Amino acid sequence: MSDFSISLKVRDYECDLQGIVNNSVYQNYFEHARHEFLKQKGVDFAALSAQGIHLVVIRAELDYHQSLKPGDEFQVTVRLERVGRVRWAFAQEIRRLPDNTRMVSARITGVGLNERGRPAKIEVLEPLFQRDE
Repeated sequence: MSDFSISLKVRDYECDLQGIVNNSVYQNYFEHARHEFLKQKGVDFAALSAQGIHLVVIRAELDYHQSLKPGDEFQVTVRLERVGRVRWAFAQEIRRLPDNTRMVSARITGVGLNERGRPAKIEVLEPLFQRDE
């Protein structure tokens, strides 16, 4: 189950010489979905940054199952999970449409940093965590 999903389409320039989406592009898809998830939940990423609160990725784990190709439509899902007091993880998947084939799965771990660059609990994220933890 996901908290959020967004549908996108592969653009030709995202593909490498093999005719498949370059592995680094999937991180862009995942990041875009995370930002849209936060925006939909009322968390303004840019406003937080302007206040000296920074949400940063500290670990990215991606498992490539199959490759997307030019013109493929796909869905990126996002689920936020608590990892610790100041850490969280986004469990994400990319599934090709319309057959719902899993293409890439990821676990992106992040931490909140305060204005001094020290790890800090980010209160604005608290309402976003699954209540069935």
